[in-house]
Amino acid sequence: MSLRSFPGGIHPDDMKHLSRNRKIEPVPMPEKLIIPMSQHIGAPAKCIVKKGDRVRRGQKIGEAEGFVSVPVHASASGEVTAVGEAMHPFGKMLMSVTIKPDESGDTVEGWGVERPWEELSRDELKTLVREAGIVGLGGATFPTHVKLSPPPDKHINTLVINAAECEPYLTSDYRLMMEKTHELLSGIRILKKILDVEECRIGIESNKKDCFEILEKEIQAQGLAGITPILLEVKYPQGAEIQLIYALTGREVPSGKLPMDAGVVVQNAGTAIAVSEAVERNIPLTERVVTVTGSTVGTPGNYLVPFGTPLKHLLDVARADLEKTGKIIFGGPMMGMAQAFLDVPVIKGTSGVLLQALDETIKDSTYSSCLRCGKCVEICPMWLMPTRFGSLSRTGRFQECEEAGLFDCKECGSCTFVCPSHIPLTHFIKLAKFRVLEEKRRQKS
Repeated sequence: MSLRSFPGGIHPDDMKHLSRNRKIEPVPMPEKLIIPMSQHIGAPAKCIVKKGDRVRRGQKIGEAEGFVSVPVHASASGEVTAVGEAMHPFGKMLMSVTIKPDESGDTVEGWGVERPWEELSRDELKTLVREAGIVGLGGATFPTHVKLSPPPDKHINTLVINAAECEPYLTSDYRLMMEKTHELLSGIRILKKILDVEECRIGIESNKKDCFEILEKEIQAQGLAGITPILLEVKYPQGAEIQLIYALTGREVPSGKLPMDAGVVVQNAGTAIAVSEAVERNIPLTERVVTVTGSTVGTPGNYLVPFGTPLKHLLDVARADLEKTGKIIFGGPMMGMAQAFLDVPVIKGTSGVLLQALDETIKDSTYSSCLRCGKCVEICPMWLMPTRFGSLSRTGRFQECEEAGLFDCKECGSCTFVCPSHIPLTHFIKLAKFRVLEEKRRQKS
């Protein structure tokens, strides 16, 4: 069987053996939950509780502010002990609600009650998805209801489910698909109805062939039409939207455009499962599966974690050896974000927590001159010239970076990975984007 893929890309060791066979395990409730109002792309939610309030699990504590926003819900029943700024995984203080969980386990009225969703309209289903606070759980955290609301002039004919999980180390999506196959397919059916499409393609990397076979068998058993799992080459960044669309459909997303301009909407596998639970069982998004892994983790695995759980609590559960740890990353090694504080909370975009040992962590920030070897150009999945961005950014020529296609770069990190001179190309690209946007804001004001 030939495996589908895209031009370019790299082949880092996937390191998934550390956690792929660890079934999903619930994390004990911590002594406090720190729940940020900013857990998604777009406007932060507006806090609607105050100190001293008692809340129930699933209760709305943050109201969506605008269309590109979603509500935030309490991850446990308990008392609100603080409302104010707290350290966020993004590295700054942001508005958050601190809850001291109690042992009652109270939930909002209707929690878990099954709903006959087939009778609901597309708009009613979209409203349920929004009110459940669902965002893209692959890491981007784009509000799901927005993706499900293409403009009238965008004709969507294909739903793509991103089940590639190409980032090294991470296995949370894999475990979800293995253990919640029924919910995945139910979520896909709901998404198909909302988008009014007949075709759905599920992209799965070939290192998850057992998952592919289970899906095929279940689709046949249920007699589901228009849902096709497809095996992909194990290559990074196979799960990036543009590359995934090309691999599964052969369509190219035009520069500066969105997947819907190619007639496609992409949703993560975990997001589809969250949609199923919200629509079918009236359960809002209050927790997610997080892969905790790395060489200094005593019990690597896939943990079901309530949002707001402090990082230190999660690492204690996973028996992490912090004295031997050089770096803690939220996400994977390629696109994850290093953390400086142990009290930051797990949020909707926390797909994994990766711990690197001291001898695995690069401390030396020096690099050599570009060798003009062309490796970064050869592997760039967006067909760009990362070496040119690096050169322009280092010399402050940020406007020229933009003219060279700066914002087509998805910051996947592949160029930095292959550079023999150890030039931090991805970081120079991020700097250039920041400076360009900063200048545009200055001119606008």
